[in-house]
Amino acid sequence: MMGLVSALSAYAQENPELAPRAMPVAAGPNDVARFLAGMPIAPDSPLAPLTREPAWQQHAAFFEEQFSKLTVRQLQKLHAWQETYFPESLQPVPVAFYMFSGPDFLYVDQFFPKAAVYVLCGKEGLGPPPDPLRIANLSGALGNLENAMKSSLNTTYFITKDMKIDLHEQNLNGVLPILYAFIARADKSITNVAFGSLNSSGAFEQKGGRIPGVRINYTDNQSSNSQTMYYFTTDISDGGIKATPGFLKFCQRLGVGSSFLKSSSYLMFENGFATIRNFIFEHSNRIVQDDSGIPVAYLDANKWNLRLFGAYLGPIDLFKQHYQPRLQELFQQSNPTPLEFGFGYRWNYKEANLMVAERK
Repeated sequence: MMGLVSALSAYAQENPELAPRAMPVAAGPNDVARFLAGMPIAPDSPLAPLTREPAWQQHAAFFEEQFSKLTVRQLQKLHAWQETYFPESLQPVPVAFYMFSGPDFLYVDQFFPKAAVYVLCGKEGLGPPPDPLRIANLSGALGNLENAMKSSLNTTYFITKDMKIDLHEQNLNGVLPILYAFIARADKSITNVAFGSLNSSGAFEQKGGRIPGVRINYTDNQSSNSQTMYYFTTDISDGGIKATPGFLKFCQRLGVGSSFLKSSSYLMFENGFATIRNFIFEHSNRIVQDDSGIPVAYLDANKWNLRLFGAYLGPIDLFKQHYQPRLQELFQQSNPTPLEFGFGYRWNYKEANLMVAERK
């Protein structure tokens, strides 16, 4: 036995690139998600020793405080509104589409908690599978994750330019660590993660496609329901869809469900986004959005019932060219119920607007 150990040790020294494989201690994705979210993990997890590091303990305390504040300021009030004014959103739906989402799993899960499948997309890359055991500077990496999520936790949206800086640091880069943290904090347990890409016909394959993505299967811990989330890095402008049609073909296979639009940079006000706008209309029975989503001029009153909530002050200064006089008229005419939680770019609840469009 001693001779065998010595032989293995000598082999590992001679072949250093193979040495790490002699100790297969990689943690599962659910442990990684809970670790990144600053939540307790099993004592026998390979990551358990790292939770005794001051860097992780400070990170856990920070996220615990941030998510507790978020729950009181936003989520409890959102749930109360939902039960009173939008209870149909609490029913099962086959699919929830969240175009222009980036890594914002938090809010689509809140608004459509019983979707069987969620589809998110953005231009932000996934990054490599996060592996805390291989992070050289744990404090720096966890701080980077906190910075990337800070705007979303304190307002209701990600600041893309800040996120690009934060997410492309050496450690924990890409949107995957953020998705993991949100899933864990939403009281889900990840059961499987598959990386792949979409080919031109919309099939999700392990390799060969032009649109990279991930499929995350998880269980909701409260209901025990199994759910699936996809995230794809893709361009959904008209030109982007024409160049790489696989994403929309993939979405078409999922049928008709609900759509969610928030803080989407008013892109569907611009020329060049008609294809994705038409897809949302054709594949949604219900659309939840703020004023940065689909312009109200496209919502045909013969096809859609529109309910308004909050107040319409127009876009923030950055997007002031997309003011909608017709939407202002509708808000004035309908005397909407005020919101008690922020939504979209108007993270101050007194200024926020929310629209629910339901197919007739």
